[in-house]
Amino acid sequence: MIDINIIRTNPELVKENIRKKFQDHKLPYVDEILKLDEKIRDLKREGDNLRSQRNNLSSQIGKMMKEKNIEEANKIKSEVVKNNERIEHIECEEGELSEKLKKLMCSIPNIIDNDVPIGKDDKENVQRLTIGEAKIPDYEIPYHVDILESLNGLDLDSARRTSGNGFYYLTGDIARLHSAILSYARDFMIDKGFTYCIPPFMIRSDVVNGVMSFEEMENMMYKIDGEDLYLIGTSEHSMIGRFKDTILKEEDLPLCLTSYSPCFRKEVGAHGIEERGIYRLHQFEKQEMIVICKPDESREWYNKMWQISSELWIFRTKLWNVAVGIWLI
Repeated sequence: MIDINIIRTNPELVKENIRKKFQDHKLPYVDEILKLDEKIRDLKREGDNLRSQRNNLSSQIGKMMKEKNIEEANKIKSEVVKNNERIEHIECEEGELSEKLKKLMCSIPNIIDNDVPIGKDDKENVQRLTIGEAKIPDYEIPYHVDILESLNGLDLDSARRTSGNGFYYLTGDIARLHSAILSYARDFMIDKGFTYCIPPFMIRSDVVNGVMSFEEMENMMYKIDGEDLYLIGTSEHSMIGRFKDTILKEEDLPLCLTSYSPCFRKEVGAHGIEERGIYRLHQFEKQEMIVICKPDESREWYNKMWQISSELWIFRTKLWNVAVGIWLI
């Protein structure tokens, strides 16, 4: 969630950032947030003043009771009752407004870096870096599902019967290869100095609200009926939630973590889900990188993380070429 101080001090920056994200329907949210924030702070001030008055009046009541000035003490007691009624009303209104504010705040995108190219969709992507030389083989590249099925390693039909579209069975050597790649990724990250973690695969709603907007949550995550729990869509959710309501010592930073988890996603609005093969379906597994660092080191760690990803991807490409070669033989 964006820091509300940014909205308070530079609302135009926030609005311009929303325009860069092509989310103009959110522009009115900024002014609405400012109004709600001002109203909530006014209520807080009034509530604090009333509580201070209540404490003073309570002290006066005690003094008057000692002096047997019962009539005057009862008058002040009636003021305390009115005070308490107003405080209760303020706390109720403040809670309602805070919920509205939180929901709006979750909809405001974080400020993107000045170096990020602006584009409406992937057609306007800018290629900044090429690693290696692109090679076009002199044979038709087979679809990965064809390779998996030819090796008796994939069963989509059974998964449809047991679970519906968007699931699959991996079997035999393909299942072993799947596990081997995850193990390789885990050890690769450990060798880079990251601490390996297996997080909870379910998290509470207050953790979900801290890492994504309500709209994203409803579209992506599966809720457990009757429980305040959601199946994670990525281990980032529970890994970030691990540091909720905690204070980290600066000398302990950076925290470099790599986490494994299965991931569960509704993939609402996804068309041709089976045609995409076995990538990003309702259930899949991932190895993640999470770095908690000082703000002035974030750019440095961003560059380190994508370089690590590129290095790992080069290995995956080589492995894929081997798999294709085996299939062709």
